[in-house]
Amino acid sequence: MVKVGLIGAGKMGISHLSILGAHPDVEVVGVCDTSKLVLSALEKYSKFKCYTDYLKMIEKEKPDAVFVATPTKFHFDFVKELLARNIHVFVEKPFCLTEEQGMELTSMASDRNLVNQVGYHNKFVGTFREVKKLVKTGAIGEVNHFMGEAYGPVVTKKKEGTWRSNPSEGGGCLMDYASHVIDLINDILSPITATKGSILKSIYSKKVDDAVYSILELSDKTTGMLSVNWSDETYRKMSTSITINGEKGKIISDANELKVYFKDNHCPEGYSKGWNVKYVTDLTPQVDFYLRGEEYSAQVDYFINAVIGNVPNNINNFQSAWLTDRAISIIKNQK
Repeated sequence: MVKVGLIGAGKMGISHLSILGAHPDVEVVGVCDTSKLVLSALEKYSKFKCYTDYLKMIEKEKPDAVFVATPTKFHFDFVKELLARNIHVFVEKPFCLTEEQGMELTSMASDRNLVNQVGYHNKFVGTFREVKKLVKTGAIGEVNHFMGEAYGPVVTKKKEGTWRSNPSEGGGCLMDYASHVIDLINDILSPITATKGSILKSIYSKKVDDAVYSILELSDKTTGMLSVNWSDETYRKMSTSITINGEKGKIISDANELKVYFKDNHCPEGYSKGWNVKYVTDLTPQVDFYLRGEEYSAQVDYFINAVIGNVPNNINNFQSAWLTDRAISIIKNQK
């Protein structure tokens, strides 16, 4: 059994806790949060040991691994302390407030040979995994253009006073929303290395951006566009998609549906000339515990298996998350 602790019992923390609590290879040894309301509920309705000080939790419970699901401003200090104590770490996205912080933690985890993962769950979505497979195997030929998009109703009126409206806490559409799309582009295509122009637009917020529009260049010189808006109330919830044009075809995919067009009959097995449609239910392996989507359990399963030593630590590790932090910095500084 892998002994696991949790720091941060907010929305994502509680989700992780539910999955970890049902995991056959995990023993949850402690939960840490500063909210008395949350901890009192956990103490009353669960058997989890609760703490308000994460250092006391790790000193007493000695976990093998810790999940960090706090606001981004706390990530660097918490993760650095955990790594210094030789504890494997899963941390929520975005990784760090700056690329310098992310690089330091990446190097530290590598030097100590500790398993590390960041919660970019889209890499475990069946449709996006199939997109990566099609691109990497050359199924649509050389890529000549791409479009990464995300829209949703996060900030739909003027309202300040939350972490989302504070740039020092990791607020803003670029950090919190666009990071998902940027991470997908980096993974499916190649890392973002430059922007040919960016607009960070405030719609309702005063201190942070609510929309991001950018022309991107990748390490292989492919160019494309990023379009993200978290103040679009025509969407019921976050919708992330990627479109990729290649010399042999075209891919359009979101988290639910994958559409692929092939110009000729030289297609991968299971596809044919013209338009093909596949759904996430056709492309996603079953998980033991379902919560919000298979991808959330799949990422936890992968992390735990990496700690045990069953799989390599090469999906969503700190290095790939640092590339996303770097791309955010590029967009922010060259707007």
